[in-house]
Amino acid sequence: QVQLVESGGGLVQAGGSLRLSCLASGRTFRTYGMGWFRQAPGKERDFVAHISKDGSTYYSDSVKGRFTISRNNAKNTLYLQMNSLKSEDTAVYYCAARATPSEEYDYWGQGTQVTVSS
Repeated sequence: QVQLVESGGGLVQAGGSLRLSCLASGRTFRTYGMGWFRQAPGKERDFVAHISKDGSTYYSDSVKGRFTISRNNAKNTLYLQMNSLKSEDTAVYYCAARATPSEEYDYWGQGTQVTVSS
């Protein structure tokens, strides 16, 4: 029902910025809660940020104050603005969607690599 495609990853120096995008297909994007997750090599996939269908946001402590999640429902697109990047932010970043609050995410993108050099 929903396909998600991330883009915008790449190589950036520590202290720099990067903006990730997630384009969603389907006719119900504006009704989905959306999230960003990341997975570093050899580690579990971790929560980064969430934005509800009404625009409320929630962040993990590790990125709070540095990252901003947003959405443009007219464009069916989710964003993650990443500032003050650290080497620890290096990971594959995934966007995800869920139709029902407080339940598991239903759809996942393929991921985009973010590498932060020291």
